[in-house]
Amino acid sequence: MTKTRVVAAMSGGVDSCVATALLLEQGYEVIGITMQLWNHAGDGEERFDSCCSLTDVHDARMAAHRLGVPHYVVNYENEFRKGVVDYFASEYGAGRTPNPCVMCNSKLKFDHLVDRARALGADWVATGHYARVVHHTDGRPSELYTGLDPKKDQSYFLFDMQPDNLKRALFPLGGLTKPEVRAIAARLGLHTAEKHESQEICFVTGGRYSDFLEKHYPDVVRGRGGEIVDRDGLVLGHHDGIHLFTVGQRKGLGALGPEPKYVAAIDAEHNRVVVDDLENLKVEGFGVDLVNWLVPREEVTAERTLSVMVRYRAKPVACRVVPDMDKPGRYQVLLAEKARWVTPGQAAVFYDEERVVGGGFIANNTAYKATVAAARTPGGLSTPVGTASADLHAT
Repeated sequence: MTKTRVVAAMSGGVDSCVATALLLEQGYEVIGITMQLWNHAGDGEERFDSCCSLTDVHDARMAAHRLGVPHYVVNYENEFRKGVVDYFASEYGAGRTPNPCVMCNSKLKFDHLVDRARALGADWVATGHYARVVHHTDGRPSELYTGLDPKKDQSYFLFDMQPDNLKRALFPLGGLTKPEVRAIAARLGLHTAEKHESQEICFVTGGRYSDFLEKHYPDVVRGRGGEIVDRDGLVLGHHDGIHLFTVGQRKGLGALGPEPKYVAAIDAEHNRVVVDDLENLKVEGFGVDLVNWLVPREEVTAERTLSVMVRYRAKPVACRVVPDMDKPGRYQVLLAEKARWVTPGQAAVFYDEERVVGGGFIANNTAYKATVAAARTPGGLSTPVGTASADLHAT
């Protein structure tokens, strides 16, 4: 009997190695692929503690050998630079805070791995993400759900997957916790069982993204110094470049008065950093662009209450999502309660309890006050009470 073939993305970490092992235990024929995305030697040193390093390639190869899985390394450096790193730099140049992990997953990993899977005669693409997917047999679109472990859930980074890619995706770790994954790795004798996780942007050497930008994208950040102003435009100080700041930041502003100030907005057109008191950073709503829906669009009505996460591991807030009548393609997100750290450029991901409905990229951190006021009338928005646990199989 011919086994179902799966392409497993093997980054060299414990998660992807265990995901590969679980697929084998479930009876799949597995082909391991490591995507070579970034050459750290081009920065003058080799990184041994982050994704995309030579160590990770070596670890993936060793795990594949241990599991008896054919393994290939495929070079996607050009695609990664154009689709992720160039985007990263341009967003900072535009005064926004990018989310390269979202872009890497949706525009690079799954797009290219699905193509690679087709070429290899594979039906599925699997990764080590902590998320769950339900594939229906009645023609309905596949559905994305949060990982069972709230401490490791990575559905936030997957909202931008195209439905055609989602229906070919498997997430073997969706129903597991990190300690359980490490225990499986130890049971199987995988040397990655205790490998630590990098918390840094994989292509930024030394953890300072500003140094990376100044070295590799000087035209984006050169001469971007300017004024630090309050909401009324009063000049309080000066800065060395808007790429050094993000909404909610306090560090690097210097002493601007008797009370601490925080970045409230970035005016890229005039190279200005706008600051305010911490309490004033809370907003009632915001706009989102480039929205990707993982459910039929007609399900998301202006009356429906969802929850939104405005950054990874942020507290979900009840919201409604309504089309922006003045800007086609943009939506206004109306919040049940004010939220802080709403940062242009970051992802806003919408949930119906544990199901990912879709998401987009924050365009601004203001919403129409009249619309917000209407949403707060009796029968309007309310904060959801808890989340129900979906009866799902991690696939």
